[in-house]
Amino acid sequence: MLVVEDESIFNYDVKVRSVWAVKGSKPRIFTTGSHKKIVWFGSLAENGAQLFKKYNTADSNTFLDYLKHLKRKYPQMIFYIDRSTYHKKEERVKQFFRKNRKNIKVRWFPPGPPEANPLEECWNQGKNDVLGTTFFNNFQDFKKATTNYYRTKRFKLDLYKYLCH
Repeated sequence: MLVVEDESIFNYDVKVRSVWAVKGSKPRIFTTGSHKKIVWFGSLAENGAQLFKKYNTADSNTFLDYLKHLKRKYPQMIFYIDRSTYHKKEERVKQFFRKNRKNIKVRWFPPGPPEANPLEECWNQGKNDVLGTTFFNNFQDFKKATTNYYRTKRFKLDLYKYLCH
């Protein structure tokens, strides 16, 4: 089973791409001023299965937790990941991959442009569809909106098209 993985940070603030305003007026944009964030880990498999999990941070601990969930879902996989420090240099992650080398064949995305990873499209769609120009009154509403999106949205992406990009 071919599986691709990535992480993305969703900041609790408004990201305005365009706005309607009366010519000559100064548009008003509401912001939270918050530094709160959600980190999403996601994976897509060649059979269309997907797994998204929400964390408070992106580090080796959360990555290892996510790997355990992935291993349960995909016991045998060719696993494409990027070269984040906690993917490649953390000793506990290396040990996990060594211990599971018969079941998980790790492949690295080439350095450089992220377009080869189809998860980048999932993050872009989520940030456009959920966040767009929506102002969330509180962090809980923000978390609920992203959670609902990644638990219900089905991404129908051709993994091979991205990998051969």
